Amino acid sequence: MPVLMQQRKNLTLQIEGMTCQACANRIEKVLNKKAFIQQANVNFAVEEAQITFDPTQTNEQDILTLIQKIGFKGTLKPDVVPVQEKEKKSHWRLWLLLLINVPFLIGMVGMLIGNHNLMLPPMWQFVLATLVQFGLAIPFYRGAIGSIRGGLANMDVLVSCGTLIIYGYSTYMLFYHTAQGHEALHHIYFEAAVMVIGFVSLGKFLEERTKKHSLNSLELLLQLTPKQVEVFRADTWQTIPLNQITIGDKLRANQGERIAADGEVESGEGWCDESHLTGEALPEIKRAGSTVLAGAMVTEGSLIYRANQLGAQTLLGDMMKALSDAQGTKAPIARFADKVAGIFVPVVLAIALITFILTWWITTDIKTAIIHSVAVLVIACPCALGLATPAAIMAGMGKAVNHGIWFKDAAAMEQAAYANTVVLDKTGTLTTGELNIAAIWQPKSAVISEQDLYQITAAVEQHATHPLAKAIVRETLAKDLPIPTAYSVKTEVGAGISAEIENIGFIRVGSPEFCGFSLPMQLDPVWQIASVVAVSINGNIAGAFALTDTLREESQLAIERLKQHNIEVMIMSGDRQSVVDYLAQQLGITKAWGKLSPRDKATQIQALQKEGKIVAMVGDGINDAAALATANVSFAMKSGSDVAIQTASATLMRQSVNQLAEGLLIAQATLKNIKQNLFFASIYNVLGIPLAALGYLNPIIAGAAMALSSISVLTNALRLKRLKL
Repeated sequence: MPVLMQQRKNLTLQIEGMTCQACANRIEKVLNKKAFIQQANVNFAVEEAQITFDPTQTNEQDILTLIQKIGFKGTLKPDVVPVQEKEKKSHWRLWLLLLINVPFLIGMVGMLIGNHNLMLPPMWQFVLATLVQFGLAIPFYRGAIGSIRGGLANMDVLVSCGTLIIYGYSTYMLFYHTAQGHEALHHIYFEAAVMVIGFVSLGKFLEERTKKHSLNSLELLLQLTPKQVEVFRADTWQTIPLNQITIGDKLRANQGERIAADGEVESGEGWCDESHLTGEALPEIKRAGSTVLAGAMVTEGSLIYRANQLGAQTLLGDMMKALSDAQGTKAPIARFADKVAGIFVPVVLAIALITFILTWWITTDIKTAIIHSVAVLVIACPCALGLATPAAIMAGMGKAVNHGIWFKDAAAMEQAAYANTVVLDKTGTLTTGELNIAAIWQPKSAVISEQDLYQITAAVEQHATHPLAKAIVRETLAKDLPIPTAYSVKTEVGAGISAEIENIGFIRVGSPEFCGFSLPMQLDPVWQIASVVAVSINGNIAGAFALTDTLREESQLAIERLKQHNIEVMIMSGDRQSVVDYLAQQLGITKAWGKLSPRDKATQIQALQKEGKIVAMVGDGINDAAALATANVSFAMKSGSDVAIQTASATLMRQSVNQLAEGLLIAQATLKNIKQNLFFASIYNVLGIPLAALGYLNPIIAGAAMALSSISVLTNALRLKRLKL
């Protein structure tokens, strides 16, 4: 029987309630066990789940219900981040907790200098600790209970167990010793339980704030759209909220204001800064007929434009959606941290139990055994491991977007970091793809001037659609030369075009063979690599044009930058080998192939990969799609074909090869940052847990260190935002 192809549907959810990487792993594990879920990836840093499922077996609501049963809340992610003021979350619980921590902190300082009188009376300590343990610490218990119900343990389990143990021991000693008539002060550790919860809560607050605001570039993109817009309605200019604008409205933006929608300028003139989309630092002049993009800043002048696209349909909206989706994906290197975090908490619980047993056995002091084991529980932090990769990816993605480079996902960015070979297409990549007249030749016996040659040729070529013909007509018009009328136009496919021009005669324009003559051998080298358009009048030689593709200004700089970073550069093109060799010589590239078909390009890249090279391919045309798909990582120009853009791993918005160099450097810096984060997170636990087990760290210091571990990873990731290329 034929096997029916399983249907697929993608779903992106925002997840609330995750406190560490173990939570994300638990959701992933439960979802991936379901037959109707084909793949589920949960990203703790951006608090999102990307799910692929079979719509014939389940639906979005069933998946949301399943996540709720696990102990978390899932909501459908909108197509684009809404441009609106976000509701401020109340943090009263944290501020009250920190306020209660103040007298305990003062008492701790007093104890360090030998003055125990600064510590609160035991009963006051008990009252405040009880308020914290069974009031302000409730979120930790909820997280722990939900985690245990799901069959896994998270950070909340460690904090809850550690603080409850030390609270219970202190309570017992307080009332037992009081009943026996002993002083309880030296046998209670309420300050440890209170301050651990305080430090960890503060750390989670700072971690959340850093993830939401400092790391997330979407916050900055949201600020690019104006809250209010000037619109022409009822024969007058009105100021209305952005969400009331409709397609077709006539809008106005003055100097210092931002464009509200993608549209076309109807009147006015000004300069627009579109660096948020393209990475191009220099503003562009906008006049009637020019395209304007949402989020662009009018740096000079005033523009009246017609809104053609709004919200999610604008290029800015598309970029926000692409960035949000890309930041929610996982890089392959993250799998290591996920596996470690998945077994981390159970291992720590086992180590804490062993520490308690051994310490009690060796010291015969249950108080010391409890303190050591609680310190082990508190010092361990799976959050730092879980944040190591996604935090760096978020910062790296934001940096790339700022430079006009859109990576499709985290895997593409990681692969780009390993690239050691770059393969470049010629036309539209190294060159502008726009033909220009590089040289003109006329015989000494020519009876017409160069100006006449332009006019006669353009008169015939304006009836052709070939790029060579368009280039000559464009240049003639640019010189403000009148173009005469041609009659009896006939085209011979692959050869040329002929016509009659009044008072001049029969004109042929095309290849030298079509015009009945050959060019002299001693012409400049440019004629050897140029496309030649010959012209004859009544069978006599009139002259010829040499047209070449213009080299992009930044191509030379880009090649040099890549070489400086030990990246080998090659050219693969479908153009003539002589043309490719000439271009390679100009750029200092030693390996260049010409006359390659789309299949040939893909085959050549496969050969390079067999040699152990990690290949990054750059192209812009339909004929590059196969090579782009074959390469380890690929970049397409924004102006390229839809097929190339869909196939490529990333898009270069400025359509510059120099952006490729920037993209590879950002990817390398991001991968380096990930490895640093993984090292910091690992070494922290490798050193911290043994020190806590041996009694060199008390629970309070352990709690502070636990909070700082995640912050240190996030702070290191933030360095990518200041990366200088």
